[in-house]
Amino acid sequence: MLLDKTINQIGDLDRKAMEEAQKRLDSLIKPPGSLGVLEEMAVRLAGITGKARPRIEGKAVIIMAGDHGVVDEGVSIAPSEVTIQMMQAFINGTAGIGVLARHAAARLVVVDVGVFTTVNLPGVLQRKVRAGVGNIAVGPAMSREEAVQALEVGIEVAQSEIDAGSNLLATGDMGIGNTTPSSAILAAFGGYTAEEATGRGTMVNDEVMKLKTSAIARALAHNQPDPQDALDVLAKVGGLEIAGLAGVILGAAARRVPVLIDGFITTAAALVACKLQPKAREYMIASHLSGEQGHRMMLDLLDLRPVIHLEMRLGEGTGAVLTMHLLEAATKIMWEMASFDEAGVSDLEEDKILK
Repeated sequence: MLLDKTINQIGDLDRKAMEEAQKRLDSLIKPPGSLGVLEEMAVRLAGITGKARPRIEGKAVIIMAGDHGVVDEGVSIAPSEVTIQMMQAFINGTAGIGVLARHAAARLVVVDVGVFTTVNLPGVLQRKVRAGVGNIAVGPAMSREEAVQALEVGIEVAQSEIDAGSNLLATGDMGIGNTTPSSAILAAFGGYTAEEATGRGTMVNDEVMKLKTSAIARALAHNQPDPQDALDVLAKVGGLEIAGLAGVILGAAARRVPVLIDGFITTAAALVACKLQPKAREYMIASHLSGEQGHRMMLDLLDLRPVIHLEMRLGEGTGAVLTMHLLEAATKIMWEMASFDEAGVSDLEEDKILK
């Protein structure tokens, strides 16, 4: 099975490459550690790729789209029809992610893994596992087999993009109502109550917030997801786009390619991926801290620190694509900044010792 094969291919970071990268950084014409998180990212990229001085040669943001039966519970002010409407805006390049992906020179890949209606949009990958998931407030989202199929869609799409030349991937999502299953996943894995795990999502008022919290509480009580079984949690209270994104993460990790995690939805997928294979965490870079209240809780569970704090909460992969610029900067420091010897500058540490 592709999923099992992929999980087994995910290895440890290359510690030797990381040591060499750190040695290179320490030799550059600057005080040690003075470029802060840029240096940390450069070392992480070395460990991921196995190259002491990695380059970013191609970038892609993969958006998985799927719909949710739980919208019947009134958990979203937007109807499910908005999912396909936004997919059109992605393809046209007029949505937020279209603008920012273009700015980052990143290929935009939009995948229908579980939209309710038939999607006949040129440029959208047709990989539908089923037409939306069930209402998690009254039953499971999908079968275990469907969850595996969606995970494998994500693996295949990620590895196809890597084969086409991308060595940096970002994750994005589209699916009206998908903060509800994401909150349910957080609650299941973290042992939180529905109230603790539930945020407002997109423009949710107090009345809708009560409906959303109630739906999540019922989903957890009715489905009893097993936190020790990632597939059980995913199938019972997840979503097809969440499964697809978890597959993207696993597929990238198996090929030693860094993957940028975006906001609340994609971090729910990261939780699933990490539960399926804990080593996958080492290949994830948390791009930003979302305004959704549960996002920090998710990142804490993963022990990941977000790179940027811009109070963004759009989703779509927007925060992840913005962080691509910083990762590229980290690699350029490694290649283009001179060492003390190369520049003929006295080593600051040696000067301190001599004095």
